[in-house]
Amino acid sequence: MGKDNTRILMQFSALAMVLTAAIMVKEATSIPVCNIDTNDLAKCRPAVTGNNPPPPGPDCCAVARVANLQCLCPYKPYLPTVGIDPSRVRPLLANCGVNSPSCF
Repeated sequence: MGKDNTRILMQFSALAMVLTAAIMVKEATSIPVCNIDTNDLAKCRPAVTGNNPPPPGPDCCAVARVANLQCLCPYKPYLPTVGIDPSRVRPLLANCGVNSPSCF
């Protein structure tokens, strides 16, 4: 594995651990990632989990509108570690009227 790949893998692993810890601990300090406050991820969780998720609510759409979605692309493979089904992201964005980056 090249030096760049090792660095990227370490960044992904660190982000996955931070997001997992932030979601699991209710009192966690919020951490901004790609313009998303980690505490705000819970607003979208129902719309990106399960077999038949409900449409996103207005609070979730507000989070989606301010998110730097292109910034999230490299983290797509790690979304399941924080309970997000990557195949549910594009429908969520469409329901919110947000253009989806090509990675989703």
